Amino acid sequence: MQADLPPPTPEIIVTARALPDAAAERLLGVTVIGADRLSESGPVGLEQLLRDGPGVQLFRRSDARSGQPTSQGVTLRALGGNAASRALLILDGVPQSDPFGGWINWPAYDPASLAQVRILRGGGSVADGPGALAGTIRMISRDVDGVEAGLEAGSRGGVSLRAQAGGELGGGRLSVATWAGQGDGFVPIEGDDRGPADRRSPYDFVGGRVRWSAEVAPEVRLQAALSGFADARERGIAFTRNDTHGVDASLRLVGTGGWGWSALVYGQRRQFESSFASTNALRSVANRTALQDHVPGRAVGWSAEVRPPVGQGLEVRFGTDGRLVRGRSEELAGFAAGTPARARRAGGAADYAGLFAEATRTVGPLTLSTTARIDRWHIHDGELIERLIATGQPVIDQRPADRSGWRPTARAAAGLTILPGLQLRGAAYLGWRLPTLNELYRPFRAGPDATAANPDLAPERLRGVEGGIDWEQGDVRLGVTVYANRLADPVANVTLASGPGSFPGVGFVSASGVYRQRRNLDAISVRGVEIWGGWRRGAWSVDASAGYADAEVLGSGLAAPLDGLRPAQTPRLTAALGARWEDAGRSVGLQLRHVGRQYEDDLNRVALPPATTVDGIGAWPLGRRVTAILRVENLFDARVIAGETADGVTERATPRTIWAGLRFSLRN
Repeated sequence: MQADLPPPTPEIIVTARALPDAAAERLLGVTVIGADRLSESGPVGLEQLLRDGPGVQLFRRSDARSGQPTSQGVTLRALGGNAASRALLILDGVPQSDPFGGWINWPAYDPASLAQVRILRGGGSVADGPGALAGTIRMISRDVDGVEAGLEAGSRGGVSLRAQAGGELGGGRLSVATWAGQGDGFVPIEGDDRGPADRRSPYDFVGGRVRWSAEVAPEVRLQAALSGFADARERGIAFTRNDTHGVDASLRLVGTGGWGWSALVYGQRRQFESSFASTNALRSVANRTALQDHVPGRAVGWSAEVRPPVGQGLEVRFGTDGRLVRGRSEELAGFAAGTPARARRAGGAADYAGLFAEATRTVGPLTLSTTARIDRWHIHDGELIERLIATGQPVIDQRPADRSGWRPTARAAAGLTILPGLQLRGAAYLGWRLPTLNELYRPFRAGPDATAANPDLAPERLRGVEGGIDWEQGDVRLGVTVYANRLADPVANVTLASGPGSFPGVGFVSASGVYRQRRNLDAISVRGVEIWGGWRRGAWSVDASAGYADAEVLGSGLAAPLDGLRPAQTPRLTAALGARWEDAGRSVGLQLRHVGRQYEDDLNRVALPPATTVDGIGAWPLGRRVTAILRVENLFDARVIAGETADGVTERATPRTIWAGLRFSLRN
């Protein structure tokens, strides 16, 4: 990994990029993961690679093979965690957050099918949409000229495969990528806490993407893409299977003449099914507690941008974008002896549309940039309806009033080149995020705990400042950013009472559980520093990053007990260190990652200890077209606690996993 510029990959043809990277990005802390690094990961592993960038935070420590799919949000700069992402993940211009819940379906992406991932930290991004509250993670698809394939076998019955092919077709370039994997999984509950009901957590997934790009008029290129995925996994006890399916389609026109421009339209469909279970005190028997048997999500969107030729040293951008989402959760609850007592339907619709402008001026060593955006948002057709199955009698019938409003986004930034290779930069910004349909309308249970929805949630609002320095001299580079952010009205699951008792929106909670509701806190205040650097000489390279964040909740009223505490799932310290040797196709690499102590709950009563893991990879050519691969995840089998219940039952993340296989390449 490196800052600002990706490693050179001349053998890769990239047709998925729209317009060149905006000049304003030179004033931000940008980290780039290049194709070489991406290709080393397994088909599921993108979320782990993102952790190598300073300030990147996943909501849970479990990866996409064992974690609950709805817990896989991504954010930046310690802005607090829940299942919804506070950073915007984009693939070739298309937002990737789940339309209903805002989480990320990581098995939908094979890292090897990407040419580049750009991590832009900080708010105020006008061209990416209001979901880029804490920053943007942009994925750009990779094309190959020929055929590439790989097959690996791993611990606990693991198998993974991937294949890509590309070439000229119909006057354009066709690219096809596919990936799949399965495994028996491991037992998530730690040994001392296990009972007869605990078992392995098997997983399987498959994904694919087809893209075609062609010049349809002088200096006008058409890009069409269709992708899909299916992901199934179990959570380590009976009745906890999760199934997710998704399809995306997009069309984009890109003008490459004097007037640079692009226009994109896309559509997305998601279908999610999830079953929940609990065990008795001895963990000897598992019983189903809820079944989300139909969770459809839909989204359509567009974006357009134009860059007029305004003269050397000045870049101007104008544009618009919007997204319309629809989703609901249909589920069965109140199970007794395997039979549900209640049926629930929760969901609605949310839309936004905005206009933006950006101007960046460079005069000698000084670069100045201003951006502004205005959005109209609309939340409507919401409902939470729960009925007794036996009689049809309504238990809950909520149809909240529609709401709408206007929200601004803005950023002012400056950069000054003091000496060749040495730059100072700074920025101030505003951003915002609309609550997801899941946060607004759907209550849920996790073990004995129950959390009520809140249809009155307000949009989250961010304001922040940052300053940094970037230095590059010969084989060495270094970057430092200090920042201060204040997130107003953050959505959090706030503890309101302990069981036993019946509570609004969720019903009965046992004596071992707590009652929470999604609420807007007053604010989350974060001050932090991010450091990254690298060294390269000959066949050797070293890359390092670290992020330290002092995050504090500001709460009053019902959230007053949280005042002064750290946001849940927010470590103070994260760090990564990678070393690599590569020569004539042979390579060996080690990657160390550290995550500091963090709290499982909003009241900071359950602490997850710090964890340090080491991954390794080796590659050795067996000929011109075949390379042997050996990968090890969690080399020293470190104990990584991914979750802990109120009664002390702990869940672990992936233990040591060894993969061995072959990769093939046939270039045109």
